[in-house]
Amino acid sequence: SWVWRESPDVASNHDLCYAKSIDGGNTWQNSQNEIYQLPITAANAEYALKIPQNSELINQTSMTVDAEGNPLIATYWRDQGETIPQYHIVYLADKNWHVAKLDFRKIPFSLSGGGTKKIPISRPQIISYKFGKTSGFALIFRDIERGNKVSMAICKDIRNAKWIYKDLTNESVGDWEPSFDTQLWKHKKQLSLFVQKVEQVDGEGKANNLPTKIQVLNWVP
Repeated sequence: SWVWRESPDVASNHDLCYAKSIDGGNTWQNSQNEIYQLPITAANAEYALKIPQNSELINQTSMTVDAEGNPLIATYWRDQGETIPQYHIVYLADKNWHVAKLDFRKIPFSLSGGGTKKIPISRPQIISYKFGKTSGFALIFRDIERGNKVSMAICKDIRNAKWIYKDLTNESVGDWEPSFDTQLWKHKKQLSLFVQKVEQVDGEGKANNLPTKIQVLNWVP
């Protein structure tokens, strides 16, 4: 999945598109298993969701699939008519795209300009796991509203999303962005997060900080 961008200004990010490959990237399909004619362009891409420019849409997504192989895309943006960016999950069900909104944030912010940005929330990571006969989902993130801790939102039914929020650390991790051992999760369903307290400075700036320790934070459903 990806977004389009019209200029170096992050505010020009727009729309959320989808493609999949089942042969290692030789050919590409949309969600209805129709073959793309390459290259994929704005004209022939499948749009999971139309999102206009100036929506605080971040230019990176996270993905997983449910027990039936349906894709889910996690990212954040600000809905039209609102002032606060929220995390969203765009997911495929019954051959149609739907949106689940995690409507818990209270502080507005704006994404604009070029270069690296100091952002009050992280890009999310999303994982799925078996929960009875269905799939459970967990969204991993960092938010200044929660003290910049390693946080998680858990949902047992994406169609009737009731999210449980919890912090996995007691201390701040600064401007940390989540990453994890994908192979360990795939084979053993153990989430191992790489964690280090960091500071992000706008415009490729340099922070005058001492080195910080790294750790691996483990979680299992």
